Amino acid sequence: MATKLFETGAVYPPPSHIPRLACYKRGKTIFDGRHPEIYDRASSLLKDTPHAEQLKTLFIAVNLMDILLTKPADLLTGEPPTYESGTGAGTREQERLDSIVEENDLTLMVHEMVIGAGYRGDSFIKVRYGARADVSETEALAAEYGLTPPTPELEPIIESVRADIVFPELSTGSRKNFKAINIAWVDWVEEPGGKVIRWLGGEAALVPYLVVERHIPGYIVHERYKLTEAGVNNEWGVPISTYLIGDKIATGLFEDVEATGTDRLPVHHIPYKSVDDRWEGINGVEKLESVLSAINERLVQIDLILWKHSDPWMYGPAGTTEEGGEVRGGGRYIEIENGDVTPGYMTWEGQLTSAFTELDVLLGLVYQMSETPQWLFGTTLASDKGGTGTSHTDSGAIKARFMPILAKVNRIRAHVDRALRDAIWTAMQLENYANKDVAGFVKYDPVYPRINWRDGVPIDEKEAAEVAQIRTGGKPTASVHDAIKTLDGVDDAIAAETIARIDADEERTLGTVESTVFNEPAGGAA
Repeated sequence: MATKLFETGAVYPPPSHIPRLACYKRGKTIFDGRHPEIYDRASSLLKDTPHAEQLKTLFIAVNLMDILLTKPADLLTGEPPTYESGTGAGTREQERLDSIVEENDLTLMVHEMVIGAGYRGDSFIKVRYGARADVSETEALAAEYGLTPPTPELEPIIESVRADIVFPELSTGSRKNFKAINIAWVDWVEEPGGKVIRWLGGEAALVPYLVVERHIPGYIVHERYKLTEAGVNNEWGVPISTYLIGDKIATGLFEDVEATGTDRLPVHHIPYKSVDDRWEGINGVEKLESVLSAINERLVQIDLILWKHSDPWMYGPAGTTEEGGEVRGGGRYIEIENGDVTPGYMTWEGQLTSAFTELDVLLGLVYQMSETPQWLFGTTLASDKGGTGTSHTDSGAIKARFMPILAKVNRIRAHVDRALRDAIWTAMQLENYANKDVAGFVKYDPVYPRINWRDGVPIDEKEAAEVAQIRTGGKPTASVHDAIKTLDGVDDAIAAETIARIDADEERTLGTVESTVFNEPAGGAA
């Protein structure tokens, strides 16, 4: 019998996956700007100085990673891609493709996944055929209030799945291919005798259970296990709760084994950046942690210097202080008499300029390692700003300036494109299998679609048209249908409707003539 990843006596999460989960958690903490939870080096350096307490309040977190990870997603999906089935406009395959794309808001989903993968390294999307609406609450209150739960429409659904609850199983001898993918999460159920969780307004006794969806070619196996808390793993710098898997119990579902009708796994992996010796993706935060830590420490030091010198001490003759020992000049006042030694003060001769110079270098390293020009955000921080990005006007020069970030977006797009096309193809297979005996359903052949992406950089349409005209000797290079799709970013159905409206306008304003009239010689028919 094959050994499963989750079974009685095993540990959740599996020990081999804990480093990956810890990396996700650290990346999210940095992306959210909660740096003090991780960076404590500055505190340790000054813990034995008089400034230790001030350091806690002066710690500044500049959330650079938010904008650095959002910009590639903006360039990838800012101009929505178009999808083609290859069967032509108006065909059943193209209609279903357009519907799946529209109903699942794939452009928005991709934007969110690219940002998430930026700080995790991995994203996953799952395909299923079912109801999008959740009517469970209506069903729970049906008897109490006499409600009639609505019957939701079944449809192919493509949705993102939390990467920290996905656990792939590698094929024998492979570091990239999966033989099974588990989606497993802890379900806390309110039961007597459980762990008491206090919350605003009361408390609840919660018991943990492990819910497992094991996706294998052709089937989905549903399982449910009892859990026992086994402590917290802090080996990788962040706390990861662990559990011991107990007895297997009933899932409560209509059937525990669900047939999918496809040999494809309905869960698809999207790495942010990949290498050939492991399946796990590489995020955009991990290699920058030390630089981000140094940036925050430098800001702390600059702020501490400014804070210390914002209210200087004064000295002068006695009698200047007011009642209570205060002086109008601010700060503390030292009274001296004639002949007294003037108070001395040890000063640091280093200037803030050196601190800001180092800060410039560190910021420049972050942008360089992120493959992102500073001027892309409309402003610059470091001294080596690399220009403003607006000194070139033709599209070729602009793209050359964008080359670092465009290369990064192209790398991300390669992974997104493959997973998205696989998911759409799988969705079509699931839809046909689920409706094979349903009256009124028009069967169609699932197609592997083509996605036409844009690079996010505005093009000079006039310049592009002039180049095309020169290369073709003035011949048309695009049909009206394709031109409308490209210029307006719409699907085939909307493009066809636009053409119909254009034809109707021409017919109304110009009228119609028989095409044979153009074949008659001058002076009438012979």
